[in-house]
Amino acid sequence: MDAGTTDETVIWLQLARCEGVGAVTCNRLLAAHGSPLAALEVVRRHPAADGTQRRVPDRLEILRELAALADLGGHLLVSGRAHYPDSLRSLPDAPPVLSVRGDPGLLRHPAVAIVGARNASAHGCLFARRLGQELAAEGLVVVSGLARGIDTAAHEGALAAGGATVAVIAGGVDVVYPPENAALMERIVVEGAVVAERPLGAIARRRERRGIQNSAN
Repeated sequence: MDAGTTDETVIWLQLARCEGVGAVTCNRLLAAHGSPLAALEVVRRHPAADGTQRRVPDRLEILRELAALADLGGHLLVSGRAHYPDSLRSLPDAPPVLSVRGDPGLLRHPAVAIVGARNASAHGCLFARRLGQELAAEGLVVVSGLARGIDTAAHEGALAAGGATVAVIAGGVDVVYPPENAALMERIVVEGAVVAERPLGAIARRRERRGIQNSAN
C-alpha cells in the first residue's frame, strides 16, 4: 500500500516538503499545472514573498526519509493514488502525502472523530472513553489526536472494545507527544494506525498542539 521509491514519489515528497509550500498552495499548483513535476518547477522558478529562494529537499534527502519510514514499517500515501483516503480527496487542504504507521487501510473505513480538551474533567474523560468504546464496538474507526485528556480517553475506549483507532498527529509519526502516551502510541501502531503529514522527526509546534491543523500555506 505504500508508494515505494519511484521517481514520481520522490517528486511528490520534494513538493510536499518544500519550504513555505503548504497543502492548499500545493493543491492549487497541482490543479493549475497538472503534475507534481510541473508544480515543483514552478516553485523552483518563483521565490517566496520575501524574495528568498524556497528550499527544495534534494533527492538524497527524500530517499533517506523514505528509507527511515520503511525501517519503521511505515507507509507513504500519495494524493491521487488508489490507497489515498477518499474522504480527503475533495478537501482544498488535503495533504499531498501522508505518512502512516500501522494499517493504512483503516483510513478508508467509516470513522468518527472524537477530540476535546487536554485538561478535561474526570467525568469528561470517562464519557469520551465510553463513547469511543461504544463506537468501536459498532465497527467504526475512532479517530483522535493522541493528546492528553479527551483524545487519550477516546483512543483507550476504542482499544478496550477490541476495535480500531487512528491517531492523527501534528508531528512526525516517529515522535511521541505527549511523552506519557508512548505506550499508547505503540499500541495504536499495532492495533490501529498513526498518521501524520509532516516528515519524520518533526516536532509539533505549539499552535498545532491545540488541535489537528495543517501546515502554514
